[in-house]
Amino acid sequence: MKKISTTLVMGILLLIGFLLNNALYTVSEVEQVIITQFGKPVGKPVVNAGLNIKMPFIQVVNGIDKRVLEWDGDPSDMPTKDKLYISVDLFARWRITDPLQYFLRLRDERSAQSRLDDILGSETRNAVAKHELIEIIRTTKDREPLQEVILSHTDSDNQEVGLLVPIQKGRKLVEQEIFAAAAEKVKVFGIELLDIRFKRINYNESVRPKIYERMISERRQIAERFLSEGNGEAARIRGDRVRELNRIQSEAYQQVEEIRGLADANAAEIYAQAYNQSSQSVNLYEFTRTMQSYLTIISENTTLVLSTDSDLFKFLNGIQSINHAPANIP
Repeated sequence: MKKISTTLVMGILLLIGFLLNNALYTVSEVEQVIITQFGKPVGKPVVNAGLNIKMPFIQVVNGIDKRVLEWDGDPSDMPTKDKLYISVDLFARWRITDPLQYFLRLRDERSAQSRLDDILGSETRNAVAKHELIEIIRTTKDREPLQEVILSHTDSDNQEVGLLVPIQKGRKLVEQEIFAAAAEKVKVFGIELLDIRFKRINYNESVRPKIYERMISERRQIAERFLSEGNGEAARIRGDRVRELNRIQSEAYQQVEEIRGLADANAAEIYAQAYNQSSQSVNLYEFTRTMQSYLTIISENTTLVLSTDSDLFKFLNGIQSINHAPANIP
């Protein structure tokens, strides 16, 4: 009898322990709980950490994460306003603020991720389609471009080379537009959207070669323009060099002629002073200059036609008379 009583007590204790184990549950600091009875939520969500009690076997504990959660979408191809297809990779951060609404509409995180895929993907497509590519890539309006030294020293007509295209919004404002539109749509699911960011933006694989070819073509045009300007500058420098050389030679020739003229004038003055001292010196000068002129104008086969009163003939006639003088001597 005593053994039966002990067994009964042990059974009652085990039953009580089993009931308590099924009735008691704990809520951790990183989760919130929805209690369901026959699949339907009962009572308010339990959002505070601690030990709680429920009806055993009838009610079920459904844990919901209350931490900041991650959404990382797959890259998606979409067109911009300027008809360029780009691949956009977006990520976002969100959390569950209304666990009851979240549980009634989505139940679990997998459904929430799928709904975020739809909403964020749609809003991203709408925002990208309304803006040009430069608005999505650039971040600030006033960022100064890094311009090459060779570009910064070009003339005023080429100052646009290397400068940034002006923008109206920029990537941050485009992200804010996507965030504002998507946050309102996910709020009905008990979700708070905390932040979104463009993780990567790239050209579509089908148009990337064409984009690269266009970029190469533009750089070649700039290179050809600089080459043309360089050739023109080289031609101008060569022309200036030739003109400067001609000017220097002309000035040098002028100086030489001036010096030569002054020298001739000084020589003539010295000759005049030397040969004008007496009549004999004048006759000597006339005779020597005439003899020098004979060496210049008379060669082996030279024939002269002179008048009898010519100064040249006078000395030639005198030479002839000297040659016949011995015949007249007795």
